[in-house]
Amino acid sequence: MNRTVTSLADGRELIYFDDVTAERQPVKDSRDLPHVEHASTARFDVLTGEWVTLAAHRMNRTFLPPADHCPLCPTRPGHEPTEIPDPAYDVVVFENRFPSLARSVPGTEPYVDHNPLWRQRPADGRCEVVCFTSDHDSSFPELPLSRVRTVIDVWADRTAELSALPGIAEVFPFENRGVEIGVTLEHPHGQIYAYPFLSPRTTQLITQARVHRERTGRELLADVLAAEQSAGTRVLRRGEHWTMFVPAAARWPIEAHLVPHRQAPDFAALDEAERDELAVFYLDLLQRFTAFFGEEPPYIAAWHQAPVGDGRELTRMYLQLFSLRRAPDKLKYLAGSESGAGAWISDTTPETIAARLREVGPA
Repeated sequence: MNRTVTSLADGRELIYFDDVTAERQPVKDSRDLPHVEHASTARFDVLTGEWVTLAAHRMNRTFLPPADHCPLCPTRPGHEPTEIPDPAYDVVVFENRFPSLARSVPGTEPYVDHNPLWRQRPADGRCEVVCFTSDHDSSFPELPLSRVRTVIDVWADRTAELSALPGIAEVFPFENRGVEIGVTLEHPHGQIYAYPFLSPRTTQLITQARVHRERTGRELLADVLAAEQSAGTRVLRRGEHWTMFVPAAARWPIEAHLVPHRQAPDFAALDEAERDELAVFYLDLLQRFTAFFGEEPPYIAAWHQAPVGDGRELTRMYLQLFSLRRAPDKLKYLAGSESGAGAWISDTTPETIAARLREVGPA
């Protein structure tokens, strides 16, 4: 893989990752881009103990443009310049022009309304866009295995670099796919958020893992993995380095986890053999989701990684892949119980979903 770093017209970083090691001479960004003022702040919700990010400048970001005006396609002769100045690329990463979190956020008052009850801080993290292919009409499940392997190396590269930034507590790569999920750009891409605080999901996991460690002396996810492997009823595929399964307490209509056998905290810690098998397993899992519905469903791929600092030794990375779709023409809406009370109710059982996902897998 070849890595080429350059910058866009407004100073944001852009990195080309090529499948092969050929030298790239990046094209200069010809646009006259105005600087976007980042006004993101984070306020602490004393009722839940969670940070809430306010990013009002994102209201004016690009929303579902036609394909010939897609900002994630390469810049082609005769067309308006895009976020990627070169006429072709394999994988590219750049700083989001309208980030929820940014390194240049101005200082804020420490309290809302000068009241110590409501803490406030700059949302000083980083948000990156990861374009998986220059082909606007493709999707991740349609990528060749070699490209999936490149993307895994890209996630590892960015995880290591973002984790080293001052003040970063968690690095979260993810992909939103489908208009039902709320994507604003249909080009195949994901994002990486480098949070200055632990997300609520990671906070809950670390809390549970710490309690489990104090009670048993063991790692919680290691015990979960061992229990799933022993039961076998929800396991979809088991390899040398990874196991994919439908979790016993799945929340979403169709949900699966992909967990490493070794306690690897993040992408950067994976060795070559683990990355090779991950590429095969992840592509397999995405294709099972497509086969389940007979078409590519809307989905979220959430790559949960261990915290950068405190609690890192308590857990390991894993994938949570899920869809909002519960049937080919029906969505799972988060109504009163889920959205209001945070109490999840599923319309099916994990064992039923696992059986079907095994049926549609490779022979």
